[in-house]
Amino acid sequence: MQKGNILVTGAAGVMGSRLVRRLVESGFKVRGLVLPGDPLRSGLEGMGCDTREGDVSIRESLANVCDGIDTVYHLAAVIISHDPTVFRRVNLEGTANMATAAAAANVRHFVYVSSASVTYPRRTPYAESKFEAEQIVRGTRGFEHTIVRPTLAYDESGGLEVRMFLEYLQRFPVVPFIGTGRAIKRPVWTGDIVDGLLRLAGNPVGYGKTYNFSGSEPIAIADLAHLMLRHHGADRPFLPIPVPLCRAVARLSGLFMQRPPLTTNAIAGVIYDADLDPAEAMRDLDFRPIGVHDGFRRCFPMAPSQRHAPHDTSAPEPSFHGEGSLR
Repeated sequence: MQKGNILVTGAAGVMGSRLVRRLVESGFKVRGLVLPGDPLRSGLEGMGCDTREGDVSIRESLANVCDGIDTVYHLAAVIISHDPTVFRRVNLEGTANMATAAAAANVRHFVYVSSASVTYPRRTPYAESKFEAEQIVRGTRGFEHTIVRPTLAYDESGGLEVRMFLEYLQRFPVVPFIGTGRAIKRPVWTGDIVDGLLRLAGNPVGYGKTYNFSGSEPIAIADLAHLMLRHHGADRPFLPIPVPLCRAVARLSGLFMQRPPLTTNAIAGVIYDADLDPAEAMRDLDFRPIGVHDGFRRCFPMAPSQRHAPHDTSAPEPSFHGEGSLR
């Protein structure tokens, strides 16, 4: 593996800080970009990372951040917001700013962490911002690129979207669900995403490629919901809610409420498949993701009383409040 200088944006986040640590341990010189005043930057202390402050949505704050850098990992993004303009400002315009800065500094390789939601048949504002950002990365001259599409990420802390979903599931004795529960997901352990990203460092095999960083095991979202509840000690029944009714509620509440209890992002994340095949990443990068059952056993040890609890595998799919999108 060719060593070089690497920039990680979003370095203070859970995935960013894990990637920084792995890169430093592998012998790379790493620069981490964090938001000004971000309290999470303390997690980078002692790693041997050159930490810089900047906001990807403000081009002027990125001056010189890419100087001397061989590879950029662009992780910085907003996943959840009640203001759809934030997605465009950070995810789209921020990516454009980073791509421009990287090209001007003669960066060799730009790795963009996108989202499985770009494949949805009806893209949400979040998914559209990531989809358009992919086009910017592909169209920028001056560097080689690789695009990575993770699916629903989880780790020992839950992962933001998984944690929101679980909180919703635990809120009701009978859980209101959107639709049929048949949407297929491939949850992926954060450690596997980081391992795949590490394998791209200094590796020309990924130039010009788009890789699915997804888990090895497809699972219906209703089954995933039951699995999550069992691992946290309390399974419960689901009550199906028709999708058209949920969309009507989301539209009406969005007209009158600043923070509506149900959003198009949440609905899309529950009803659309995110069953992306990781085969090309497995072939090119020796990406070897674990399945969700093994991953949950690792991250969320189950209480003995729950290990063999029965559940209805035909149960309808869950809904949850908020802006999250279960990718």
